[in-house]
Amino acid sequence: MADEEEQAQADQPDLTEGQGAEQPGPDTEDNAARTEAPEEEGTSSSGVAAHGGDDGHALDQSAIDAMLGNAFSGSAMREESGMERIIKAGFVAYERMPMLENVFDRLVRFLSSTLRGFTNDNVDITMENMRSLRFGDYMGEVPSSSLFSVFRAEQWRNYGLVVVDSSLSYSIVDILMGGERGGGPKIIENRPHTALERALIEKLIVITLADLSEAFAPVGKVDLSFERLEISSSLAVIARPSNAAIAARFHIDMGDRSGDMDIVIPYATLEPVREKLSQQFMGDNFGNDSIWENHLISEIMETSVTVSTVFETASFPLSQILELKEGSVLHLPSKGEAPHRVRMECDGTPIFEGTLGRLHRMQAVRIDQRLIPLEEDLTPELLASLGSASVDQQSAEQRGHHASEK
Repeated sequence: MADEEEQAQADQPDLTEGQGAEQPGPDTEDNAARTEAPEEEGTSSSGVAAHGGDDGHALDQSAIDAMLGNAFSGSAMREESGMERIIKAGFVAYERMPMLENVFDRLVRFLSSTLRGFTNDNVDITMENMRSLRFGDYMGEVPSSSLFSVFRAEQWRNYGLVVVDSSLSYSIVDILMGGERGGGPKIIENRPHTALERALIEKLIVITLADLSEAFAPVGKVDLSFERLEISSSLAVIARPSNAAIAARFHIDMGDRSGDMDIVIPYATLEPVREKLSQQFMGDNFGNDSIWENHLISEIMETSVTVSTVFETASFPLSQILELKEGSVLHLPSKGEAPHRVRMECDGTPIFEGTLGRLHRMQAVRIDQRLIPLEEDLTPELLASLGSASVDQQSAEQRGHHASEK
């Protein structure tokens, strides 16, 4: 029995040591806290990276891909991100045209009166918005059920679009075909327009273009003529997708029927009248000072110019020019007529022909013929031809002048 009790007491410390190994002491708890600390820091840093943190200096790969529209994800289909739209928008500079708003306001007044007589109904037209955007962006967002009317600006030699949505097109057809009024909005069928319906809508387009031409009258005379009516946006492309355009939307109410009509005009079409459309009000002179212009003209008219009188000209081969030395004589052709006919030039440009003579003991030239046209007869083509002719003549006669001086 004594041996068994001693054996039990000898085994007891081993159990205590095993239990002590399983229960962490103070030092063990500190080590565990220090071991878990880096894991918490890593978790916190990863959270900051995923959400951008308070400072916003770190972004994970998913956030970068979302910002760039998954450009590097390798997928065939991806969305255009806001960053890409901002970058692309910087390539086109839109110019504000205040007078164009006045033109569209005139169109609202003219077209409201015209459509009342055309539909024999109360018509209320409001311009909802006018915006500048890329032509391709507009064509991408317009509904496929719309009708696209291409018109030509004759004097500006370019094109524009009148886009009629399905609600307005079916409303016009319903009114002109004698549909019931006051019965609420009609259900629009998803079907292509018939030839008769397209003919009725074409009349609406012609009326709109006539009023728009009249609305542009204070800015400049232009005749807007109807070209064709298309049912697909791909067949109504009148400008490159990246070109800038003006899109104005008009909402038309006709009793219980309504619809929208868009007028899209590329900036290239408005280029001939861009300066007038950029005015703040009709008659704005863009800061031109008439007093300064008159003073500048008076000073220019007092400017002195040098006029040369040419008796004769001759051309010599280059070999003969290179052989010239002191004492050499060049024989110039002479008509030997009296009085002598001479030509007067200014900076190599012939301006007059006259007769050489004497007046009050001085050499004088009497002008017999004017070689330059009058100011009202000058055209850009004529000015260009005169400039090129003077340069050619000056280069051809330069050798003769240098030879005569030697």
